[in-house]
Amino acid sequence: MVRRLSLSLLVLALAACNAETPPAAAGGDATPPPLDQPDQDVPPATAPVGPPAAVPGQARYDGYGDMRFGMTEAEARAAFGQELNGEASEECHYLNPVWENAPSYFALMFEGGQFVRYDVGNDREVAPGGGRTGMGADEIRELYPDVVESPHKYVAGGSYLKVDAPEGDGKLVFSTDDTGTVTEWRAGVEPQVDYVEGCS
Repeated sequence: MVRRLSLSLLVLALAACNAETPPAAAGGDATPPPLDQPDQDVPPATAPVGPPAAVPGQARYDGYGDMRFGMTEAEARAAFGQELNGEASEECHYLNPVWENAPSYFALMFEGGQFVRYDVGNDREVAPGGGRTGMGADEIRELYPDVVESPHKYVAGGSYLKVDAPEGDGKLVFSTDDTGTVTEWRAGVEPQVDYVEGCS
């Protein structure tokens, strides 16, 4: 068996010695194979546009991200930094990001040509102070000790929980259902933050 193994190793060694090596290019350097690249410039790949993850500090008492209440629509669009659906108007209207399939989940309100409020119905965004949809009314009261409660206009047993900003004119309003669970919230300035039907 040892003899058979030695013979096999000898055959392999001879085969390695007889293997042809590729010819060298002039100057002694081997020519690298051509790269598998297109002849023309190709634009960089882009990720699909979709809802961003919640970013702490985006939702504010005085605006959202780099937008501030009182900005003109043009200023707010530039500050938002992403495409928004909707047309400019002096009347009350909403704009919402192109990635938001349902405007009720996140929308920006404008009235008189100014940014005045934003509405949140998703669980990605976190309100200033920590409130969010899905929380119970008791949790909201713990986070915001000075909350003012009033009955919901359309939901029997539901309520509105209103919070004043520690500084400035901004307000938060949390809406709860009949089980006391927050279903949506909004931030803005008066009187627009109190519009129960939005721009309707």
